[in-house]
Amino acid sequence: MTDGTTDLSPGTGSRGTESADRVADVLLLFARAEHPLGVSKIARSLSLSKAVVHRILQSLTSRSLLQVVPGDSTYILGPAATSLSARAWSQMDVRTIAAPILRRLREETLETTTLSVLVGHHRIYLDQFESRQEVKMVVELGPRFALHSGASSRSILAFLPEPFIAEAVRHLRAADPDFDADAYRHELEQVHSKGFAVSLNERNTGAAAIAAPFFDAAGNVMGSISSCGPVFRYGEEGHEDHVRLVINAARAITAGLAGDA
Repeated sequence: MTDGTTDLSPGTGSRGTESADRVADVLLLFARAEHPLGVSKIARSLSLSKAVVHRILQSLTSRSLLQVVPGDSTYILGPAATSLSARAWSQMDVRTIAAPILRRLREETLETTTLSVLVGHHRIYLDQFESRQEVKMVVELGPRFALHSGASSRSILAFLPEPFIAEAVRHLRAADPDFDADAYRHELEQVHSKGFAVSLNERNTGAAAIAAPFFDAAGNVMGSISSCGPVFRYGEEGHEDHVRLVINAARAITAGLAGDA
């Protein structure tokens, strides 16, 4: 039995193993959490003393695996955790499977194609294949993007459980008191039904995108792909063909992940 005050310094035997287990349990708790977590909540969830939890949080925060929510005493996953997630994704088959599909989609649409993956309650761009045209859209790989805005985000959000959608609604309502939550939820239902999302001048002025989700073998949404470029090239003419190409590419990635390709 222990007194709940095992330190976090490297060690051998059961004490070192127990300390490592506790750190891992805390990180996994954050990975599953739908909201920021505080010391008391973590202590209750893992049956640990607040002193132990506090030391673990301090250690993880010092390494940027966690970060404090500004103006609050709760914590969320930090940039180092996001980097680990991105590295894990890059080592999975999804990037290898998606690459030839996205290259082909670029040649078919003449626009930049992107690969986004779901990381916690955000998404990141994992890969892109730039348009060969002089005027084009280029994305930044690695940073986290919210799930509430943009075609690549909404095409993921529409296939996630309700708590994710409720969180997106809260963020949008906080940013705009006149935000129409019912209309937004209806839009997500349309994305879910049709299998794609479109954004025009949404996250970046002058930018447009058509995005569709891809899934693992169990049917869980893993991320999305997009064809993106300047908004003046995303008019009604050829729109249906463009959408079809993006959806078919996303389905090809899903099939590849399931081993059907």
